Amino acid sequence: QVQPVESGGGSVQAGRSLRLSCEVPERTNDNWAVGWFRQAPGQEREFVAAMSASGGRTDYADSVQGRFTIGRDNVKKTIDLQMNSLKPEDTAVYYCAAKSVYFGNAWSFTDVKDYDFWGKGTLVTVSS
Repeated sequence: QVQPVESGGGSVQAGRSLRLSCEVPERTNDNWAVGWFRQAPGQEREFVAAMSASGGRTDYADSVQGRFTIGRDNVKKTIDLQMNSLKPEDTAVYYCAAKSVYFGNAWSFTDVKDYDFWGKGTLVTVSS
């Protein structure tokens, strides 16, 4: 069992930035495509951003395009989500998800059903 671990959530005012990190435990011969999702109270979990295992492909939800960036931090060995120009509607619990893929797979995945392992989530609250 693999348990991604999120960190970096918190409370900020609208217009400010936050950076979330996701650590996916390393296992021999594993390659991971990683996605970030979020779930606001009373709503379904929705896609935010995704990155292929190689890092060569990224995808974003329309609502965060141009404000959020997903990327790999090779020093911390995490997949980070840089969130700029935050809005109150970005308030949600943010989840990191990992999908095991074969070496060389260039796809990123945007559907909740695509992912094998999920973190417990980290809360982001944006006030106006």
